[in-house]
Formats: sequence, C-alpha cells, structure tokens
Amino acid sequence: MTSFFVFEMQKFVLMDKTDFTEQHKAIGKRIKELRIKAGYSSYKKFAIEHNFEMKSIWRWEAGTNYKLDTLLKIAEIHGITVSELLKDIK
Repeated sequence: MTSFFVFEMQKFVLMDKTDFTEQHKAIGKRIKELRIKAGYSSYKKFAIEHNFEMKSIWRWEAGTNYKLDTLLKIAEIHGITVSELLKDIK
C-alpha cells in the first residue's frame, strides 16, 4: 500500500506542474511587459537598478523560479498590487 501512495503522490506532483505551465508563462510575460513599460529595454539595467541577479530576471520573465516575495517586490517597484500584476491571468 505504501508504494501505491508514493506513486500517486508522484503522479499528482507531475500533473500539478503541468497544469500551471501556461499561467507561469503568462506571469513571466506580464513581468516583462511591466519592465519594458517602465522604460527598461534591458533586463540587465533593471536588475542592476533594483538589486536583482540578471539571471533571476531572465528566469522570471521565462515564467520560472519566482516566489511570492518576488511578485510582491516586482509589484512594489511598479506601483501596483500583486492582484493587479496577476489580473486576467487564467
């Protein structure tokens, strides 16, 4: 019975990751749009001015490797709420 549970948990994790791929990409796209709208054509300049690692910006804009704290900080930089940042992402 234990191995069945482990299999089911692995299956759940894989399904969960797949289910949110499009939303993650949409969030990354929104992050990039906000950066460009703020006048930062280069993610490098944005990273330097806001004390982020350049590779982090690239990953976030690709829709990977961001946490709630990241979203809060990005929203704060752009003068919006996290709700506004995530608005219309389905």
